[in-house]
Amino acid sequence: MKLSQLLATRKTIIRQANLANLAYAYMTLTRLATRVAAARLHGLVHLRQAGGDQEEPHWASLTALEGNQSVIEEHFDDDDLMALADAIVFAVGHEFPEIEFNLEELSGKYVAPLRHALEKAGVAIDLADQLHEQTT
Repeated sequence: MKLSQLLATRKTIIRQANLANLAYAYMTLTRLATRVAAARLHGLVHLRQAGGDQEEPHWASLTALEGNQSVIEEHFDDDDLMALADAIVFAVGHEFPEIEFNLEELSGKYVAPLRHALEKAGVAIDLADQLHEQTT
């Protein structure tokens, strides 16, 4: 490939990478929102991003501000929390050190805007039914 060809396709590649990241965040949040709904989880939670320095934890954390922390820990492992934090970054459009939200609003607050952005970009949502079948 020539440098001129690569530079000519740069905008398209960046757009596709952004859409791929939005799609991954959408599927991650859809999977977790389906799990939340199936387990009837609800209440205010505090999500903290993984820290980059030695003072902060290296894993994301999700703390129940209402309800039992043990229920959160039963339904979300460390990998789920990292995926949740990363996906919400794409949903809100910027990094955040911490954020609070109601678990039952996960789908409406974060999944729906991602779906809208994907559909607006011309992406057909064809895996949602398969995802729902995998989580039930």
